[in-house]
Amino acid sequence: MHAMSKRQTARKPTARGRKRTATRPAARSRKRHLATIRTPFQRQFEFASEGRWFDLRAIFDKLNARYFRNRLREYTIIWGRRRRERPRSYIVFGSIQEEDRMIRIHPLLDRQFVPTWYLEYVVFHEMLHAVVPDRHDRAGRRIVHHEGFLKKERRFRHYRRSQEWEQENLCRFLR
Repeated sequence: MHAMSKRQTARKPTARGRKRTATRPAARSRKRHLATIRTPFQRQFEFASEGRWFDLRAIFDKLNARYFRNRLREYTIIWGRRRRERPRSYIVFGSIQEEDRMIRIHPLLDRQFVPTWYLEYVVFHEMLHAVVPDRHDRAGRRIVHHEGFLKKERRFRHYRRSQEWEQENLCRFLR
């Protein structure tokens, strides 16, 4: 017996006995759904906050106490999923989903050569999005990194050092 490729998946009978291929996805609406755990099967694939080199939960708790007086509650912080290919021209080191209270950090930052203070800066930046409201320009476009945000971001202890390190090492993350 040989293993099947993704294209050669077995056909599954439907409730009425008709056959449907497993490779065809069911029609889905384009509406974004919140990332909630719905079934026990999904629960077993949760991504941990502990990486090989860094524990994101410990970093989040430290920053929350130091800069935010523990005001950020019920947030989940996880490593994002690993991709097959490395980014080519740009990389997003972190993101926040306010609706879900979830912060994701790029797994390429879980490496030995990344300084702890730089990872703390990335986490701080994402946490700051939770407390600094967005602004809108005259055309109604949302601005997330406005002057008020950048002013608060510069309060991070290693801000200048982190900016310099990122510029010097960005090529190490890109292909």
